[in-house]
Amino acid sequence: QGQLVESGGGPVQAGGSTRLACEASASSYSRHAMAWFHQAPGSGREGVAIIDSDGNTAYTKSAKGRFTISKDDYKKTLYLQMNSLKNEDTGVYYCAAGEDAVVGSWYEWLPTTFEDWGQGIQVTVSS
Repeated sequence: QGQLVESGGGPVQAGGSTRLACEASASSYSRHAMAWFHQAPGSGREGVAIIDSDGNTAYTKSAKGRFTISKDDYKKTLYLQMNSLKNEDTGVYYCAAGEDAVVGSWYEWLPTTFEDWGQGIQVTVSS
């Protein structure tokens, strides 16, 4: 099993921006796709953005137009640029990697599709 370590996050004002990073082990980074999930207080994990090894991306409705997922192959690091943050973006963000994850598939946002998970990092958006 691979290893994923998130960084960034913290408190941010509504309307502001922040960037999350996820440093991956070689085995995690070699999986077909990587993604970011969001877990709001009292809720389950929900997909935010996904990117595959070819650079194809997809976003959930809440993230589209505000968030950008990207990766640096040299650093083996996944990023999530978050702009125009809203209070409802508050929660824990998880980085995940999955060999069977396919961008555009019906299961792209299923947490069970991903084998490797980071420990999560808190983002708190306040007005």
